[in-house]
Amino acid sequence: MKDVLDPDTLVLGAVAYDAKVVTIWDGFQKWFAGKGLAFDYVLYSNYERQVEAHFDGACDVAWNSPLAWLQAQRVAAARGRTAEAIAMRDTDQDLTSVVVVREPCKIQTVEDLRGRTLGVGAGDSPQATMIPLQHLADLGLVADRDFEVRRFDVLVGKHGDHVGGERDAARALMVGEVDAACMIDGNHLVFTNEGTLPQGQSRVLTQTAPFDHCNFTVLDGAPTDRIAQFKELLLSMRYDDPAVRPLLDLEGLKEWRDGRTSGYAQLTKACATFGYLDPFLEHMGAA
Repeated sequence: MKDVLDPDTLVLGAVAYDAKVVTIWDGFQKWFAGKGLAFDYVLYSNYERQVEAHFDGACDVAWNSPLAWLQAQRVAAARGRTAEAIAMRDTDQDLTSVVVVREPCKIQTVEDLRGRTLGVGAGDSPQATMIPLQHLADLGLVADRDFEVRRFDVLVGKHGDHVGGERDAARALMVGEVDAACMIDGNHLVFTNEGTLPQGQSRVLTQTAPFDHCNFTVLDGAPTDRIAQFKELLLSMRYDDPAVRPLLDLEGLKEWRDGRTSGYAQLTKACATFGYLDPFLEHMGAA
């Protein structure tokens, strides 16, 4: 019988933000095995557990949200260790978030949001809460001082790796419960196409600068050879390969790319402005 606890198996940590996650990583496990890499995965219900487990040695590589990346990076620095983003999806790069208003409405400029109510996603969503609130702060309007924030806290702990809170904010916008709503630009298109934001009835008021999303994070001390093989195999995947394409479609990409960290500046600034990292860093003794 095959030893499922083989010490040479590369173990990935991932968050179960949707039932399809099992299908995705089961498929990757089978594909990697066919390429000679023993691969397994462990699922967590939230990113904080995953980051903590990563530092406890429960996994060799973590599929991290942008906030989880910053958490891992800060904890590593506090402990005299290093964290590296080794790979990410093409669709993780150069994203933007938008603040959307109903159409027609009297809100024509960001300044017109003063004294109004803004709907955002979950409190720990980089794309639907943290980054757009920092964007507005950079434009002179500070959350909970210049405008009221209504948070749609769906699946907190999953860092917005779902559309629940954003969709609820969009629905609230259309029924007049909020005056504007924050969402990632791709979801604005999705919500328009599905009718949550009916065609012609919403307008982008302002848009953030580009930012990056998820990455595969590795800590120092990870098995170098297996990590190198894992990355090499990821980057070798081709969308026109019928064995790979269904997995890439489920995970929402056309190709894997080298990891980079230059796209996390806005989120880093938001964490500094609003203290989003503080509770977790205190928990990890890294404050």
